[in-house]
Amino acid sequence: MALAEIGARDDGGVDRQALTPAEIDARAQVIAWGRALDLSPFTDAAANLFLRLEGTEPDLAPVLCGSHIDSQPTGGKFDGSFGVLAALEALAAIRKAGRPPRRSIEVVAWTNEEGCRFSPGMTGSELYTQVKLLTDVSPIRDAAGTNLGDALSAVLAADADVPHRAFGLPVAAFVEPHIEQGPLLERAAVPIGVVTGIQGTRRYRVRVRGAAAHAGTAERHERRDALLAAARMIVAIDRAASDPPDIKLTVGMLQVTPNAPSVVPAETYFSIDLRHPDNAVVDRVDSDIRRIVESERGPCDVVLEQIQHSFSLAFNGDIRALISRAADELGIPNIEIYSAAGHDARQLHYVCPTGMIFVPCRGGVSHSPEEWAEPADLAAGARVLADVVWSLATT
Repeated sequence: MALAEIGARDDGGVDRQALTPAEIDARAQVIAWGRALDLSPFTDAAANLFLRLEGTEPDLAPVLCGSHIDSQPTGGKFDGSFGVLAALEALAAIRKAGRPPRRSIEVVAWTNEEGCRFSPGMTGSELYTQVKLLTDVSPIRDAAGTNLGDALSAVLAADADVPHRAFGLPVAAFVEPHIEQGPLLERAAVPIGVVTGIQGTRRYRVRVRGAAAHAGTAERHERRDALLAAARMIVAIDRAASDPPDIKLTVGMLQVTPNAPSVVPAETYFSIDLRHPDNAVVDRVDSDIRRIVESERGPCDVVLEQIQHSFSLAFNGDIRALISRAADELGIPNIEIYSAAGHDARQLHYVCPTGMIFVPCRGGVSHSPEEWAEPADLAAGARVLADVVWSLATT
C-alpha cells in the first residue's frame, strides 16, 4: 500500500510507468527499505535494481528473487510490486532469524517489464541475460519521442550512491512471486500456484499506408483507405485465430492518421498480440497473419514488423518441486498452474533454474485499478518464497 502511493491514480490504481519520475521515486523508496535491513544496493546499465544479503560464501553465485515495480498507465497495486516486496519481506525474515545463508540472496526489480512506455517489455531481464544488447534497445522511443537510452541515464543519475555491476553475472537460481492475473486460483480457493511454465507469444506492429482524400469528393473506387484495409486485416486475423478456442489474440492499439471525420484515413498503425501454450499453434497463426496483411491491403502499402517472439516453456522441475514442498510443509494448499501472461522469469529460465509462485487476485483482474489480492494470500506467498530461497541459498 505504501509503494502504491507513488504514482497513485484518483481511481485507486497506479500509473508508474518504466523510467518515469514516479518510478525513480519508487526505486528510491525500495532502496531505502533495503538499506534499513542492511542490504547492499547495486544496479547495472539497464537500471535493474538489486538489494543483496551477503552470504557466508559470497563468491558463490547468488539466489535472485523479485519481479518489477513499473506499472501500466492504468495499473493496479500488486502486479510486479508484490514480487519485489515479498522478496524484501523474505530477506527481512531471514535476517531476523539470525542465520546467514551460504549463498548471497538478492532482491531484484527488473526494468521495464510492462513495455507500455517503451515496447516491447522485459528490457531489464533481456539485457541482464544478454538476449539483447544495450545498443539494440537504446534507440527505442516512447510516444513523446524520448529514447530509452536517455531515460535509463536519467534514472541512473537519480540514484544516490548505488554501485554499478556488469550484465550476465552467474545466478544460482531465480524465483519470481506474482499475482496470478487470472481467475483459476481464486475459483479453486487455493492460495498458492506452483507455476509450471509460460505460454508462447508473438507481438507485431502493422503500418498501413494509403492516401488522404476528401470524404465528400473522393470516389470510393479510387480511394486508398488505410483504415478500411486495417479493419479487413483485423477481422480476417481474428477469424484465422479462432481455432483452437484457447488462442489469445489481441489488437490493443490502433492509431489513425489524420484521424479527422471528413478525411479518408491516410495511415493506420496497430498492434497484434498472439499467445498460446503450443508453439506449433503460434507458428500456424503467424503464417496466417503474414498472409492476411498482404491479401487484405488492397491498394494500400503495408509493413508488418514482429517485435517479439517468445517460445512456450516449462520451468525447472526441481524448483517446482521445492515450491510445492515448501507450501506443504507450511500447511498451505497449492496446485500446479500454467502462466498465461509473460514474466521476467521467462528470460532467467534460460540461464539458471527458475520458478514462479502465484497467489490469487480477485476475479482474475489485473492491469486495472480494480486489481486486488487478499493480505492473507500475499502473506502465504511471501512465507513460501522465504523458505524456498532459504533452501536454495543453503544447499
